[in-house]
Amino acid sequence: MTPFETHEVFNQPPRYGGGNLATSDPLLIAAHGAALDEATGAALAAHGAALGSLDVLDLGRLADEHAPVLKTHDIHGRRFDVVEYHPAYHALMRRSVEAGLHAASLDDGPWPQTRRAGRYFVTSQAETGHCCPITMTNAAGAVLKAHAQPAEGWLPLLRSRHYDQRFVPMAQKRGVTFGMGLTEKQGGTDLRAITTVAEPSGDGLYVLTGHKWFLSAPMSDAFLVLAKTERGPGCFLVPRFLPDGTVNGLRFQRLKAKLGNRSNASTEVEFQHAGGLLIGEEGRGIATILDMVVPTRIDCALGSAAQMRAAVARAVHHCRHRQAFGARLVDQPLMTRVLADMALDVAAATALAFRLVRAADCMADDAAEAAYVRLMTPAIKYWICKAAPLLTYEAMECLGGNGYVEDFDMARLYRDAPVNAIWEGSGNVMALDVLRALERTPAALEAVLAEFAGRLGRGGAAAGEVIAAAARAAREDPSNGRILTEQLALTGAAAALRAIAPEPVADAFIESRLAGQWRSSYGMLPGRHNARRLVEALYPEG
Repeated sequence: MTPFETHEVFNQPPRYGGGNLATSDPLLIAAHGAALDEATGAALAAHGAALGSLDVLDLGRLADEHAPVLKTHDIHGRRFDVVEYHPAYHALMRRSVEAGLHAASLDDGPWPQTRRAGRYFVTSQAETGHCCPITMTNAAGAVLKAHAQPAEGWLPLLRSRHYDQRFVPMAQKRGVTFGMGLTEKQGGTDLRAITTVAEPSGDGLYVLTGHKWFLSAPMSDAFLVLAKTERGPGCFLVPRFLPDGTVNGLRFQRLKAKLGNRSNASTEVEFQHAGGLLIGEEGRGIATILDMVVPTRIDCALGSAAQMRAAVARAVHHCRHRQAFGARLVDQPLMTRVLADMALDVAAATALAFRLVRAADCMADDAAEAAYVRLMTPAIKYWICKAAPLLTYEAMECLGGNGYVEDFDMARLYRDAPVNAIWEGSGNVMALDVLRALERTPAALEAVLAEFAGRLGRGGAAAGEVIAAAARAAREDPSNGRILTEQLALTGAAAALRAIAPEPVADAFIESRLAGQWRSSYGMLPGRHNARRLVEALYPEG
């Protein structure tokens, strides 16, 4: 050692990163099923290598550390309401747009959502904040595709693989992104409580006056916004620039100081005679904009499952390189069991999220798949998004004090973990949506239970009886809705794992989650399951 050095650094793991986030995840590969042809596999592998690189992981860190900044006026004092982002954010957006993650809802060909989902899953492990505008743009595409005539001119730019960050009118853009504005101070989830008003201006546009409490990704080129008309709520396409090239009347009040998701700005906005184009019919705005709900909720589930994978991958990496009490942490029986227990939930969340994506790909032509999407979307979002914060904390604890320090990724992952459980409907909203699905499409439960029974055999029949009893209890007393919702999700996860996972993985999840005793933390996996083999199967070393 040189003078004044007091110690040598050793027994610290190498920096996490530099691996392939796709090919290192055997369950992700299996989850693609029939969608994984040669071209899709090659694209996924290339994307996994790029997003797992240290350079891209650094982009995620920088985008989070350098939060967006609101600029209400330009240097000459003119109001223009822009939000400035760090170059790392734009670099991440550029990668995701070039990969087409923002426009799969407009793609042709087989399995467009499943092929996208693999790359979205990988991207979310590198940085999740910028995925918000990617998700909203993809979901907006589903709405505008159904209303192509008023959206003419926007659709080709939405399909574009060019990320154009410039603040210029649509006619000058090479590609566009979309946001949305739904909730207001007084209403929140109750969209019928909105007070923003839209009035015809006589030139084919409407004039919007009012506010939105949350407007995510405010530098999007346009937003889908709910506003009241004489006939009820309407859905409006509100661009940043009017047709004559002047800046539209969106006045950003402030940026939200969020717990996590910091790279992505969210703002409060006042509409001061803002011009908007009606999408769909007056009075049918909520029904129109609901076409965004399934894609956004699917991305919530995918994103949370991906964050869970990112957290446990870092925990496994740390434990494979760190020694304590004479052995690697990963070889310590208590730690091995904790890692295996967490790995089961990651595997289940991954399998379940992709089962939902495949159903969404097929729902237009398959009634059973449509029933699955209707009933299981809120249940799946509920369980996966709620599981993410608890699991991320446990993974953070595996790193000890380093996990709690912002220099490492774990603190950011933990701050980001709760957002998907809140965005697009919190837990009670999801439970109520499950109850509405039971009421409006009672055959959906029969179709879903038939799938569970087919996958799980005798165990599926028993699980079906539990779910049917929970459904009866929830119909009689809606306060039981969460019990039903979680049972649907856990049983669906077991069935999804049985279809694609190694038998020991599915068996361990089913026994510990469906038939196991009450658990308050990870590490309580029954000892008859080989924890080491579970970790090695789901997180292969290399």
